[in-house]
Amino acid sequence: MISARRTLLAFGITLLAATALPSAPALAVLSEQAVAPNARVEDADGKAVEIKSLKGKPIVIVYDDRTSAPKSEAFRRDLVKLLKSGPYTSKVSLLIVADVSPYDFWPARGTVKDAVRDETKKQGTTVYCDWTGGMRSAYKLKNEITSVVMVGKDGRVMFAKEGVPAGADQKRLVDALKAEVEGS
Repeated sequence: MISARRTLLAFGITLLAATALPSAPALAVLSEQAVAPNARVEDADGKAVEIKSLKGKPIVIVYDDRTSAPKSEAFRRDLVKLLKSGPYTSKVSLLIVADVSPYDFWPARGTVKDAVRDETKKQGTTVYCDWTGGMRSAYKLKNEITSVVMVGKDGRVMFAKEGVPAGADQKRLVDALKAEVEGS
């Protein structure tokens, strides 16, 4: 009797696994040269920014969530320093975006806004909120991984990386920025 139950249970599990819905395809950051989709984010005070409104200027997007943000802190700090100096000052739009979609409910939303205001002061640049996960979805960004995307003046993706850029990837990002800003 017990053996028959085990066999039926094993058969049921196998049948369930075989008929389960296929998993959703894994997201992968946009490919380079793709047209950057529009997305809307807002600062802690509710001022919205849309990607399409920034066209004509290179845009660097650093997208993090609660898990990935600590790993990209030094990169973000260095990037802010770079973009606030020399030829990049006011010629590049920087969007540091926090995926706060898991906290889009009362009272968490107010607490998150306060934390984002503090982080904006700490970073020395505005930190934007993706309340709906719309940017994550539009740009095909994975959870728990920092993503960096650079959109050129023409609205095409010039650089896209899952993970914090380092070494050759960081140089490639800086070279792409330099080419857009200085025309070299």
